[in-house]
This record gives sequence, C-alpha cells and structure tokens, in this order.
Amino acid sequence: MKAIIFDFDGLIVDTETIWFEAYKEVLDKGYGINLTLQQFSKVIGTDDTELFAYIQENLSTPINPEAIENSVKQIVLEKMKELAAREGVEEYLKEAKELGLKIGLASSSTREWVEGFLQRLDILKYFDVIKTRDDVSKVKPDPELYIQAVKALDIKPSEAVAFEDSLNGLKAAREAGVHCVVVPNQVTSHLEFYGHSHRLSSMAEIKLKQLLQKIKGDAFERLSNQTCDQ
Repeated sequence: MKAIIFDFDGLIVDTETIWFEAYKEVLDKGYGINLTLQQFSKVIGTDDTELFAYIQENLSTPINPEAIENSVKQIVLEKMKELAAREGVEEYLKEAKELGLKIGLASSSTREWVEGFLQRLDILKYFDVIKTRDDVSKVKPDPELYIQAVKALDIKPSEAVAFEDSLNGLKAAREAGVHCVVVPNQVTSHLEFYGHSHRLSSMAEIKLKQLLQKIKGDAFERLSNQTCDQ
C-alpha cells in the first residue's frame, strides 16, 4: 500500500451525530416532523437532496431549504465548538507519515468546512491531497471524489486504503477500486456494511501497519483463490 485516504464528516470527527441531532431538533420544533435515524442515514456521506425531498413530502406547503439549513447550521456550529478528533485518528496520521505513506482526504462537504476543522484540530499538515465537493461534479456515492484523490496522489486505486463511516462513502471507494475500511460512528453503527476490507470500532483498535498487512494478506488470498478457481 502506498496511501491512505480519509473521509471527513463522521470519520475524522463525529459531525454526523451532531447534524442528526440538529436536524431532528429543527424539524420537530419548527415543522412537526419526527426525523428518524434510519431516514437520516440515507444522506450520510452525500448531499441533502433526499432529506429535503422527505421533508417536503411530509408538509403541505413549500419548504425553504436554505432557512432550514441555516437554523440547523447554527445549532451544529455551537455544538462543534468543543468537538475533538475521533479516537486514534491522529495516531493513524502520524503512523502513516512514519511508514512513508501518502495521505489524502475525500469529502462530500465543502473545502471551507473541511479545512476549517482540520486547522482547528491541527491536523491539516498531515494531508498531501484534499478533494471536496468543490472539485467534482458529483459527490459520494459517485466514485469521482476517490478517482480524483487517487489521481492527485499519483498511485493506482489498488494501492490505497480508504477509511469511511457511511454506506455512501464505502460505495464510492469500492467503485473507484480502492480498498475500504469502515469505522462507523454513533449514527451509522446500526447499518449493514458489505464489501469492505475491514470494520473497526475505532482506529485505536489496531495499529495502522498491522491493519495494512491484514488487507494486503486478504487481497493476496482472494487473488490466489481466483487463480485456483480458473
């Protein structure tokens, strides 16, 4: 392996739980809609198109998405003042540098949002390449973000491992030909993930070097089995 590629929201910091709580509060108090975790999970790792369609379906009058987003964002920004990186994140970034790996980031959020928090957490310095929704025509689950990240890192897709917390992120990474490790957060831990290389409760669960060795070993075993079957 020559590189690792991180998602941002929900993976580096657990923003997804905060976004869910904020949307739930705004929709309940302002619109009488009970937003479920199952419904919100559909938009994790992608844009909010489906969420606003769901909101509109439950109301008889036209909604103002911008007004809803502004109300939600105010709550989110307040709650995120004390937000820290998830367990093991910085340790993985440091270890990746020690191992001589390139480090990328692929996020469906805006560059301003992503880089602002990376600076606050003092981990922006670790990333060689950052690709956000500002760089692509389609966000996850479309693979374009990962395709662009791999290209900018100057590696083959099979030489990278992505770290994701959502189904949309996993799908995007796999369709781009990138190995994917899922590290669910509070709002995605109930989801059924398929096609991933490994699943971790947190990055503190195993050293990065050991994890990459497992992925390499599993890939070799799958290739050997395919050869034997032919």
